[in-house]
Amino acid sequence: MSTLTIVANIKANADKIDLVKAELLKLIEVTRAEEGCINYDLHQDNDNPAHFMFYENWTSRELWQTHMGNTHLAEYMAATEGAVEEFVLNEMTQIA
Repeated sequence: MSTLTIVANIKANADKIDLVKAELLKLIEVTRAEEGCINYDLHQDNDNPAHFMFYENWTSRELWQTHMGNTHLAEYMAATEGAVEEFVLNEMTQIA
């Protein structure tokens, strides 16, 4: 099976940018240590600081799904409840 690429776009409410950023940063070290994680890179838009994007690669969809069920993601969701305006996740496959 080919590597699974995840592109996750998170848009924070304008008054919650610092909270969302701090909570996203907490996910990085623990996620990078997970089985199947190839890379887990967080980006912030240069023109719109409320827009964050994770670029992730996983060895399999199953291991990514395990990641999605982990406690640290549930803790992130609870900590940022009401602070995120939009969340769009794309599962992708590299074709070239």
